[in-house]
Amino acid sequence: MDNNKMTAKEKEQKEYQDLVKQKNIKSNMLKNCIYAFIIGGLICDVGQFFSNLFLGKGMAPDEAGTCVSVIMVFLGAFFTGLGVYDNLGKFAGAGSIVPITGFANSIVSPAMEFKREGYVLGVGAKMFTIAGPVLVYGITSSVIVGLIYYIIK
Repeated sequence: MDNNKMTAKEKEQKEYQDLVKQKNIKSNMLKNCIYAFIIGGLICDVGQFFSNLFLGKGMAPDEAGTCVSVIMVFLGAFFTGLGVYDNLGKFAGAGSIVPITGFANSIVSPAMEFKREGYVLGVGAKMFTIAGPVLVYGITSSVIVGLIYYIIK
């Protein structure tokens, strides 16, 4: 079809595509990977610090790992509540999502967004919108594996 004889819909679609190309921001993948690596590594360093601290106090490795997980989830939720973790996520991308603190962020963020709707219908209902499927899959698969283990043994 000739460009001069485009329909109004085709012209609108072309204008939209031109606008998308104009507004599309090109990301620097190398820079983003470096930021993700550094921030993710620093988060893991904090976890390793607590692990070394607990192991140095004579705690068993399993107990220390549990305590470190609890502390890291708390820190992720705490910094999400302060609004710091969201800014860190914008800067570091996957570097802030992959560690366990990203899991805490994925639970707390929706809850904070809907807190004005009340504790039950807001916080309670929206808290697991992102992490809910992960929890359901994890709990279900662990029950199935536990049953299989029980039957085999």
